[in-house]
Amino acid sequence: MPSSLPAAPAVNNTYAYGVRAGDMLHIAGMVSFATDGTIVGEGDIAAQVDQALRNMAEVVTAAGGTMDDIVATTTYLVDVTDAPVVSAARAQWFTGEVKPTHTVVGVAALGRPQFLVEIEATAYLG
Repeated sequence: MPSSLPAAPAVNNTYAYGVRAGDMLHIAGMVSFATDGTIVGEGDIAAQVDQALRNMAEVVTAAGGTMDDIVATTTYLVDVTDAPVVSAARAQWFTGEVKPTHTVVGVAALGRPQFLVEIEATAYLG
């Protein structure tokens, strides 16, 4: 549980931000929470994607890896027409030679009405 992420959402909803099983790190769906638990970028998909990926980086770093260790992602979008914004952000965050897989899923809603995007991932830390 990285100290840079708010503990309350995970504690209140009984989950971990990341779980390492052997060489695999399973990262829960990251949203645009700031360290203090507020939501970054209400109404701004670019800001929310950046914060979600920033939070993902915190989880993988806490487990001893980097964003280059991410091998797969699933992105949940309230509006799938925002997919190009996600792709642009991924190009900034995933800079390794091999990019992680990417699945985009359109959803009617996420855990809070302010959330526009949620991104989960798997990393290989071998």
